[in-house]
Amino acid sequence: MTEAAAAPAVPVFNIEKLYVKDLSLEIPNAPAIFLERVNPQIDLQLQTQASSVDEGIFEVVVTITVTAKLPEKDKVMFLIEAKQAGIFQIRNIPAEEMESVLAVMCPNILYPYLREVVSDVAVRGGFAPVLLNPINFDVIYQQQKQQAQAQAEAAATVKH
Repeated sequence: MTEAAAAPAVPVFNIEKLYVKDLSLEIPNAPAIFLERVNPQIDLQLQTQASSVDEGIFEVVVTITVTAKLPEKDKVMFLIEAKQAGIFQIRNIPAEEMESVLAVMCPNILYPYLREVVSDVAVRGGFAPVLLNPINFDVIYQQQKQQAQAQAEAAATVKH
């Protein structure tokens, strides 16, 4: 056996490309909404998605929807939807760790870019910047795993 064949494969993690996959700004009540002097109530919805593009190549997308409403009137000031994506080369990582890399590590890389896009779009739309708080994708991943495990246990209980 040669030395190269005997050596374990070295893990590879490379960022191939970071890009804005989709971006939308809606201001349904313009121009009247710009006359309002009330701070909006901000609602956030966040999701991540990972898919295989090729052997060892993955696309990860973090999607956020930011809705700003006037609290007392329930009137939408603006709605921003942004999808920040990245193409990652990931090889020689144990299968049990791959899910965590795609659900935690990659979104942690993408999120700062997404925060910048959302803030910039709000300003360009004529509003104050939207400063998104940091997100702990590891906590979200652990919660999703626990929910999936609880659902699997509940389904197994129903079958018995």
